[in-house]
Amino acid sequence: MRVVITGATGTIGAALSVALRARGDQVVALSRDAERGRRALGPEAEVHAWPDPLAAPPPADALRGADAVVHLLGEPVAQRWTDESKRRIRESRVLATRHLVTALTTLADGERPHVLVSQSATGYYGPQRDQPLDESAPPGSDFLAEVVTAWEHEARQADPRMRVSLTRTGVVLSPSGGALSKMLPFFKLGIGGPVAGGRQYVPWIHLADVVGALECAIDDEGAAGPINVTAPNPVTNAQLSTVLGRVLHRPAVLPVPGFAVKLLYGEMAEMVTTGQRARPSKLQQLGYRFAHPELEEALRDVLGG
Repeated sequence: MRVVITGATGTIGAALSVALRARGDQVVALSRDAERGRRALGPEAEVHAWPDPLAAPPPADALRGADAVVHLLGEPVAQRWTDESKRRIRESRVLATRHLVTALTTLADGERPHVLVSQSATGYYGPQRDQPLDESAPPGSDFLAEVVTAWEHEARQADPRMRVSLTRTGVVLSPSGGALSKMLPFFKLGIGGPVAGGRQYVPWIHLADVVGALECAIDDEGAAGPINVTAPNPVTNAQLSTVLGRVLHRPAVLPVPGFAVKLLYGEMAEMVTTGQRARPSKLQQLGYRFAHPELEEALRDVLGG
């Protein structure tokens, strides 16, 4: 297969690129800087420049004849939210997706990819308590939920002859980048612990299963519409803290009050102090087999513990 990836140099995109090439697929990357993309992905990668995803569609030549497009592009959400950063977070998802879909619709029959896998997020559901959430749950009304709803709307505008998968990804456990990298320094110093009471659920997933779920979304004709990309066994923040402390052989009993997180991160603290008990119902219906379904084993694999 010929698979086009936007955001191919990010944590998920780079891991997906390696996995696809390992199974014999041809990977085509869209990058703001083609030279940087080649340095990151290796000389065997085909890289096309998409200099400004917010202003213009990607080059049609990069998309023409592809079997699938995986759209992972987006401004990092894990930063202090200001009016400016919130604008970037929204536009990098909504406008870039709009321009990508525009480029796809201009392709002639026979040139158009069969499937668009558009990254989404469990933030779609907004802050929730302990209610289990499958893909039929309604959207929330906070900032992230509104961004994700608009993001998915743009992807749904793709040609109806294309299958569209909306991969609502949770908190990715990876040895580099992501939420875990921000938690580790505190836990390694023995000053980690539950945040804001620790009762909020964390929709975690191992990076390998994110890649596996994306491959499933590319390959399986039944993988259409929203798909929760989360592990089958969500845990609370308190449970995550306890297990992470055990894996690191460090205490994890120092509670972090919600107001302290709010002082540090501002409005973005909502991501940490609230959560979603999202379940991967669609992936399980499709028969996907998780490589790392249990948190402790997943953390030990990621951290080498």
